[in-house]
Amino acid sequence: MEFYGTMNIFATFEARVRGAVQALIQSGQLPEGLDLARVVVEPPRDASHGDLATNAALVLAKEAKTNPKALGETLAAALRADPDVTEASVAGPGFINLRLAPGTFHAVVRAALTAGEAYGRGAMPGGRVNIEYVSANPTGPMHVGHGRGAVFGDALANLLVAAGRDVTREYYINDAGAQVDVLARSAFLRYREALGEPVGPVPEGLYPGDYLVPVGARLAELHGRALLDQPEAEWLPTVRAFAIAAMMDLIRDDLARLGIHHDVFFSEATLKEEVPVLLAELRQKGLVYEGRLPPPKGQLPEDWEDREQTLFRTVEFGDDVDRPLLKSDGSFTYFASDIAYHRTKIARGATDLIDVLGADHGGYVKRMQAAVKAVSDGRATLDVKLCQLVRLLRAGEPVKMSKRSGEFITLREVVDEVGRDPVRFMMLYRKNDATLDFDLAKVVEQSKENPVFYVQYAHARCVSVFRQAAQAMPGENLSRAGLLGEADLSRLTDPSEVEIMRLIAQYPRVLEAAAGAHEPHRVAFYLYELASSLHGLWNKGKDLPQLRFINPDDRNSTRARLALVEALRGVVASGLAVLGVTAPDEMR
Repeated sequence: MEFYGTMNIFATFEARVRGAVQALIQSGQLPEGLDLARVVVEPPRDASHGDLATNAALVLAKEAKTNPKALGETLAAALRADPDVTEASVAGPGFINLRLAPGTFHAVVRAALTAGEAYGRGAMPGGRVNIEYVSANPTGPMHVGHGRGAVFGDALANLLVAAGRDVTREYYINDAGAQVDVLARSAFLRYREALGEPVGPVPEGLYPGDYLVPVGARLAELHGRALLDQPEAEWLPTVRAFAIAAMMDLIRDDLARLGIHHDVFFSEATLKEEVPVLLAELRQKGLVYEGRLPPPKGQLPEDWEDREQTLFRTVEFGDDVDRPLLKSDGSFTYFASDIAYHRTKIARGATDLIDVLGADHGGYVKRMQAAVKAVSDGRATLDVKLCQLVRLLRAGEPVKMSKRSGEFITLREVVDEVGRDPVRFMMLYRKNDATLDFDLAKVVEQSKENPVFYVQYAHARCVSVFRQAAQAMPGENLSRAGLLGEADLSRLTDPSEVEIMRLIAQYPRVLEAAAGAHEPHRVAFYLYELASSLHGLWNKGKDLPQLRFINPDDRNSTRARLALVEALRGVVASGLAVLGVTAPDEMR
């Protein structure tokens, strides 16, 4: 059994299926020029149908002007000649199901052992990827909702790196809006408080959280009472810059507790000169005009104005309506700044842009995708991933608000209580666009119902098997190299063992598909299934001694099972690394 590319059995057989189609073309049984791009090989929906399934006959039949089932039978006959195929049958409207020779899966285990934790990692084609995630306003500590986008973006970056892409992780600092002036005034209140000034309750409209108390105290240390003698126009820039820096330090620390680090922190304030350049460029391209927008459907928003505006022709690039670039006072819209910002990403070499945003940004998607297409002349693409809300619970009951933030439970409080790994894994154990219930009590349970424990326990169990084997068989070479040389994998015949080999074979495809779809939750789901298969075989061995991993009286079977366990352990460790979760050697 030979593998193409990344030891991906599905890519290997996809190439073989296409080769079989090409042979039929060359023999005159099929016409020239068939589009083979839609031919795929994947796991069958029902594992009892076989090891692999291909849609080749279904997608080629119309173009070939033949019946899908008839074409399926012809292709199946050709595939039966493959030495690694033991059975090829046609099902339903023309799917071809393949059963593979046991040696195929033995080759998979050997490939996983040879590569270790590099098994399944690929060389996905494409240009440089820029993932912008978190980008929380620098006005306070991160809350749990921010944490979901942070974990999702970081895991997606890890996933794309594993797939072979060149990735930049970016944070956009919103430091040019009215909210940072509110932050500065809130910090100034705490500065006055630190100097013993009577301030009373925090006024409406300012940030009430205790996190600004140390900021005010530090301002008092640095400036004494000097700022009190200045008018707001003088002290505001000083306090604003200091408070933003302090908040960004706080946010970086919050992120570091989750193992998240960005390559680039981009300041919105630096776009001041970029936006006029952008507008001039769009005018030169003929993409800006003066006109009136039709009123929005339904109830009119309060800020809607029926007036002549400077509009960007976003409809030409797939948007629903052209978008204004200037406000009535002549200042640039947020949209104009956003376009200028994304233009800098393209100028820095990114061709694939990904923005991870909260679910309330749904209206932002089409206009920004249109803008990216326009400013890049179609060379760059934008994918916007929306993360839904997180409902924080404790034993099923909603958690009360945080005293520290004044408004919400901080991400730091959650990480400090349950740990980094449960936060990361559980944030990824549901698709990003579905609401997530995060129960502080359940995520630390040691049970099958707690996915993070169940998967980490699988890794720890694998390691413990080798500790036990070293004691039971002193002097035996239990390294990966030793197992590669000594293990007779033909002894792995029990259906539970075959299931594990099948799942290990799927890992490269899972990584590739998850990276292509920008969906890291697929890796979390796969790891749970893989962990279940290991724990199931372990439990089976309790009742059937001949299936136990270690049997010193049958060293050949023991070596084979240890090879399987080590291959599985490497896959679990690799998958957990993609999710940013540790792979423990033991569980406490």
